[in-house]
Amino acid sequence: MAEKSKGQKLSETLSYKKKNYFEESSEKVRKEMFDYAEGYKAFLDAAKTEREGCAEAVRLAKEKGFTRYELGDSLKKGDKKYYVNRDKSVVVFRIGEKNPEEDGVRIIASHIDAPRIDIKQNPLYEDGNMCFLKTHYYGGIKKYQWTAIPLALHGAVVLFDGKKVDICVGEEAGDPVFCINDLLPHLGRDQMSAPASKIVEGEQLNVLVGGLPYADEEVKEKVKLTVLSILNEKYGMKEEDFLSAELSAVPAFTARDIGFDRALIGAYGHDDRVCAYPALTAVLNNDSAHTVLAMLVDKEEIGSDGTTGMQCQVYEDLIEEIALAFGANFRKVRANSKALSSDVTAAYDPNFAGVYEKMNAALVSCGTCMNKFTGAGGKSSSNDASAEFVGEIRKAFAENGVVWQTGELGKVDAGGGGTVAKFIAKMNIDTVDLGVPVLSMHAPYEVISKADLYSTYKAFLAFMK
Repeated sequence: MAEKSKGQKLSETLSYKKKNYFEESSEKVRKEMFDYAEGYKAFLDAAKTEREGCAEAVRLAKEKGFTRYELGDSLKKGDKKYYVNRDKSVVVFRIGEKNPEEDGVRIIASHIDAPRIDIKQNPLYEDGNMCFLKTHYYGGIKKYQWTAIPLALHGAVVLFDGKKVDICVGEEAGDPVFCINDLLPHLGRDQMSAPASKIVEGEQLNVLVGGLPYADEEVKEKVKLTVLSILNEKYGMKEEDFLSAELSAVPAFTARDIGFDRALIGAYGHDDRVCAYPALTAVLNNDSAHTVLAMLVDKEEIGSDGTTGMQCQVYEDLIEEIALAFGANFRKVRANSKALSSDVTAAYDPNFAGVYEKMNAALVSCGTCMNKFTGAGGKSSSNDASAEFVGEIRKAFAENGVVWQTGELGKVDAGGGGTVAKFIAKMNIDTVDLGVPVLSMHAPYEVISKADLYSTYKAFLAFMK
């Protein structure tokens, strides 16, 4: 092989190029990637709603010796705890050896809610010899994508007597599934000429749940009564109990490998469980001297409001309780803390190349992606991380061999989006976005690379050091 020229050597020294993590990895590391992905796929299938994500995180934490924490409980160095907020969000944390007044805490914040179809409070009706549930979609979706696919019903119902009943139908072999009807193409001329946002209207997303008439000629709505009788027999429900129910229709798909080489994973809910799982497992498998927290929160897809969203005071309260346990000044703890807002980003898709600026787009399999800023247009509604903090993270990744990249959420004026970063930054905590690139984001079936999943896990471990 000819010796490299001076210019070639200089170019290699000075130029920057993204690295494909698969190409950079040994056979041993690649096996670790694929093994780690199996645990993630199991988590995805068990955690299709925020309630289930919270419960599964608690189960995994208990397996690692973590115990439940309630506000006001005592804390000491070495404690491994989890705090559950209304069964829809959870903070899993370790108390480190270092004084948080000087060292702060290390936070990774992800969300465990995902776009879906929620059932209304007065939903059940019969028409055309069929029974349906009326819905109100949750989060940003393309409504037409949710028709003519198998759906499962997940959620909880609080009965009139106060008893809470969990419901999950459509996931087990032999379970019935549900669906939202679509219009046949033979009659769809007007539908197909409508803007994409109008192909299916929100009020047309009615879930088909029954078609068998109740055997009584005196009953007016026979199919509806059959459905009600089944709900009453299985769950003790009456129609009025929908008033105090949280039920969601989600795709009845399991997580599957994609491609002949199995390098990718297709599933519902990668956004943002593909970041929540690495955040959780990084804390569970961590022995850092820092105090570390994985915040798995709710409501990000609708603005992070409410008692379980990132804007709730409880997350700040928890940091304050950690400060009190050390007799530390809470304001100093916050000022010295550091956070990763771990949410997904858009992966470059050559089928829709026109909305990406490729030099600054996240490429599949090039590792976890840092978004210095999100927002829309001129960085509106964004936490724009400082160069100093980005440099600090960059150094930690280099020292720990993390393959990573930077990216933006599409072209400058193509659209945009936000994360929980700005709410953490509001607490005077240095924060930057870091997460897995996703194809078909917010669709019922999203795609990610196993390399990017594993890179995110390794990045979190490096951050927590």
